[in-house]
Amino acid sequence: MKEFVVIHDYLVSEEIVGDWDGEEETVAEKINEIYHTFYDLAEEDIETEVLEQLLALIWDNWIGQDELPDIDSDDIYDWCRNILENRDQHLQTQDY
Repeated sequence: MKEFVVIHDYLVSEEIVGDWDGEEETVAEKINEIYHTFYDLAEEDIETEVLEQLLALIWDNWIGQDELPDIDSDDIYDWCRNILENRDQHLQTQDY
C-alpha cells in the first residue's frame, strides 16, 4: 500500500547528487521532482514492495544522465507514467 512508503526517505540534497559542474541544486530538484511525480501517479493500492522497487529505479536510471538538469516536467511525467504502466518489464529487468 502506498501510504506505507514515506517519499521523504527517497529525496536527495545537493550533497548527495555529486558533482554536476555547478548544477547540483538543479539536479537535486529534478530528481526530487521525479520521486514526487512517481509517487503521486502510483495507485493507492500498489504493493509497498513494488513501489519501493520502482522508486529505486529512479536513482539508478537518472543520476548518470547528462540531460537531467534540462529535463522538463512533461518529460518527467511521461517517464513516470511509462514505468508505472510497464512495471513488470522494469522489475524483471532489475531482477527484483
